[in-house]
Order: sequence, then C-alpha cells, then structure tokens
Amino acid sequence: MRFFQDMLASLTRGYTLFPNIGKKHVSALSDNPRQAVEAVMSATGEVSSLVYAENLLRVLEGLDDAELAEELTHIISLHDIDAASLQRAAGEYKQDPSNELLRRITELAEPAWQKLFRHLNATRNGTVRLVRLRQRLLSLIGDYPDLKRLDNSLVQLMRHWFNPGFLVLEPIDWSTPANILEKIIAYEAVHAIGSWDELRARLAPEDRRCFAFFHPAMPDEPLIFVEVALMNETPDRIDNLLDLSREERSALAADTAVFYSISNCQEGLAGISFGNFLIKTVAQELKQEFENLRHFLTLSPVPGLVNWMTRHEPVLLERINAASDPRADEVKQLVQQAAIRYFTESTRKDGMPNDPVARFHIGNGAQLEQMNFDGDLSTKGIAQSVGLMVNYRYDLDTVEKNHEEFISTKIIPTSAAIKALSKSVVSE
Repeated sequence: MRFFQDMLASLTRGYTLFPNIGKKHVSALSDNPRQAVEAVMSATGEVSSLVYAENLLRVLEGLDDAELAEELTHIISLHDIDAASLQRAAGEYKQDPSNELLRRITELAEPAWQKLFRHLNATRNGTVRLVRLRQRLLSLIGDYPDLKRLDNSLVQLMRHWFNPGFLVLEPIDWSTPANILEKIIAYEAVHAIGSWDELRARLAPEDRRCFAFFHPAMPDEPLIFVEVALMNETPDRIDNLLDLSREERSALAADTAVFYSISNCQEGLAGISFGNFLIKTVAQELKQEFENLRHFLTLSPVPGLVNWMTRHEPVLLERINAASDPRADEVKQLVQQAAIRYFTESTRKDGMPNDPVARFHIGNGAQLEQMNFDGDLSTKGIAQSVGLMVNYRYDLDTVEKNHEEFISTKIIPTSAAIKALSKSVVSE
C-alpha cells in the first residue's frame, strides 16, 4: 500500500497546484446547488470542470437530507436521457448503420448525470466522497424512489471504477497502522470486536490471518476484509475460534483454512461484489504460503432462519420457543428439520437460496458442508438462527463448475452428510 499511498499523495499534490493555475479564469463559485451543477455541466476546460466539480461536491455535502433529495431529484428531471433524440437516432441507424450514428446513439443513451458523476470522481478525494454521497443516496431512496434511477447509473460507474483489476490485496496484522486497525474494529459486521485485546487475538497469533481489499483511490479505507483461522479440523462453534485463552497452534502444520468472518466496509458500495473475488484470492495466497493446506471452509452465520420460520414454519418455531431445554436433542431435530427446508427449498421468486449468506457462498461455487446446532450461542446467534451455524466448503478445483451448475439449475450442492440429514428429515 505504500506505493499507492505515495502515488495518491503525488496526485493530490498535483491536483492542489493544477487548479490554482486556472482559478482566475473561472466564474465565481456559487453556493446555490443548481447553479453549481450547471457550472460543472457547461464547463469546457479540464481545469474549470475540476474547480466547479470540487465546488459542487462541497455544496452537496453541506445539504441536509431533504435538501439533498430535492437537488438530486432536480438533476434527474433536468439531465435525463433525451428520449426523443435517441428514438430519432435509432431510426436513422436502422436505415444507415454507420459508425457516426452508433457513436451518437451511445452518447444519447447515457443520462447526462453520468457525465456529472465522472467530473465529481476526478476531483481531489472524489472517489471517497462519491462513495459517501451514495451512502446518503441509498438512505433516501425509501422516501424518494425516483432516486433509484440516479443510483443505477452511479452503481454502473462504480463497478468500472472498482473492478477487480484495480483492487489491492493486503494482509492485516498487528503491525498494520493503527488508523486501519481502528477501522477493522469499527467495520467488523459478523462477530463484534469489543477491545484491542480481542483484535490482537484475531491478528497476532501464528494460526490467524486477515486480508483486506483496498483501492488506490481509497488507500486508508478497506473495502472488505476476511478473517481466517488455520486449523486441523472443521470447526463447529464460533466461541472456540474467538476464545482469548485458546492455545495457539502451528500454522505450518495446519491443513484447513477457515473463513470465519467477512465484512463489507463501505455502505456506499452496496451492490458491488468484492467477496467472491476476495475468498478465492486469499485461498490462493494461503495455498502458496502453506503447502499443507488442503481444505478451505467457512464457519458462517444463518441470519435469516428465524425470520423465515416466522413466516413459513410458525408452528415449528413455537414448539422450539416453548421447549424447557432450548439445547435438547428434540429441539436440535426441530431446528434441523426447518434448516434443511430453509436451505434446499427456496421460497423466493428468483429461486435463489433463502439465506443471504448462502446466496453469497453457494453463488460463489461453494457447497453446503455441515450444520452446527450449537454454533453461535450468543444473544445475536440465538435470535437470528436459534444458535445454528453452517460450514461451506470451497473446493478450488470445482468452484467454477459448482457455480455454473447452480446458476443453471438452482440446485444447492451439498455434502454427503447434508444429503443424509435431508433423507432422515424427509423420512420422519
């Protein structure tokens, strides 16, 4: 990351000097949002467009939510696609499919606000600031649904700006700068980190690893990170992995890498997938470092199980909640009955897995490996899944085949143990 930090620092220094050269030749910068937008859209010089775009970002960031929604809605109404011109150009292209008409259609098919976003992205720290702006935009869509059109365009641009070719994989360890470590604590979304001691237990031991993706335009902001335990067995309880007093093991002797927490860090990048590429990249990195590694597994939460049971298995859920011993064998059987149906019988219109974590891992080519009834006995774990956790297995030789077959058939690949459990549930 030092290379990228130095590179970005040089770019920033260049930017701060470059616009100053042309500032005398731009009009007065307006604090009125609509005038600020028009100044960007009408600018013809590279320097002036940067100056006006920097000013527009400042103005937008200073608006409250209602004001921001109003101005974004105004941008949609004023800078949308010119449908009539596009239709005429398409008709002309049908008669004369020339290169010039194709170029014209391509230009007309893009809303003018995409040009605006590109100008904003080119400013100092523009990428970070646009990610923050989109975070606010997403919070407004519920009350202002028309903003979804603006968001669709911004997502398309961000998928280009954040494509895997621009991502940098960095190990996170106890020597990582404190400002990054603080963000790891803040962004951990699966198993909260309550102290620096807890963070150290996840980063410092020989048998623990953590990796994060960064982007050159956001060198101090992790995009996503994964925490890994190097082991010699398939884990079935998260508290064993997180135990501060556990015995540290030799990483060189480990044959199993367990991805036990994956956290997206930037709400403004929602809908832009990094996790599938992260897991496969980290698996290859670990395989190169530790020649004994043979197995790549997760220990994953089941965040949607109880909510699904509330809608589809209310009687079963009532029996579970009424049990005098919530960890009794009969309760375990009831939870397994529900979980098998939850994982293998989609109730979604698109046929995808009911569980959001399953959609990610199964869609990424993993198979459902094992169910762990006492996997997470925390308050959060009991509330969302009656304590159930599962393992997904990543076989690096078959992940692409699994992915393609799943997309085609929507059939979830499962281990022999899950298949046997399914048969026992059906026969009961």
